[in-house]
Amino acid sequence: MAESPAGTDSEAPVAVGRQKCIALVDDDRNVLTTVSIGLQSEGFATRVYTDGETALKALLENPPDLAIFDIKMPRMDGLKLLEQLREKSPLPVIFLTSKDEEPDEALGLAMGADDYITKPFSQRLLVARIRAILRRSELVRQEPAETHDEDMPEPIVRGRLALDPARHRVTWDGTPVALTVTEFLILEAMAVRPGVVKSRNQLMDAAYSEDIFVDDRTIDSHIKRLRRKFRATDPEFSAIDTLYGAGYSFTDG
Repeated sequence: MAESPAGTDSEAPVAVGRQKCIALVDDDRNVLTTVSIGLQSEGFATRVYTDGETALKALLENPPDLAIFDIKMPRMDGLKLLEQLREKSPLPVIFLTSKDEEPDEALGLAMGADDYITKPFSQRLLVARIRAILRRSELVRQEPAETHDEDMPEPIVRGRLALDPARHRVTWDGTPVALTVTEFLILEAMAVRPGVVKSRNQLMDAAYSEDIFVDDRTIDSHIKRLRRKFRATDPEFSAIDTLYGAGYSFTDG
């Protein structure tokens, strides 16, 4: 691991609760230095890594609150890094991409990235996206002790499926299934009303903020990943139905 050019534990100008940690993975040290200093000035702690292989080990052993990956890197690029990370972790991830990598943007979102930002980018935009994803993550992970009972979302139980939005926990027949924030929100949107077909637009609205535009294929890819994760637990899983031309629904029968 490369040390953060500005140190990893600088004083935050505004500290509310535990300082959030952001991991940066980029082979360009100038980008690492600039982004790390900028994030620390906004109250974040940072860790920096210059290659994907080193980053993967560290992200799994000592997870930060969010990670930012460049796509084009030697040894292991950002897409491969995300693919291997997603096998074991739902850690929120933002991609940094160049304008000539637009196909990679869609692929990254389909593979489970939570957002992407195109280079060159503004520090203000990056910070805004980070805070939005962290807020979204906290909404589904909030512990009961941190909320009033009346404010806590009720667990959702649909047959063998159980979702706990307050803790971001999902089980199938009692076995935990690890989902990203985006996957969780898509599944929750369907499970709230079993049997009701949700269009791709409705699922996009549930999973993404208003300023992020994804195409239908991205939602299709998330559905494929959801099915694959549940089938790893139950090879007979078939609770997510496709109504071609209309969308998807969850059946709890």
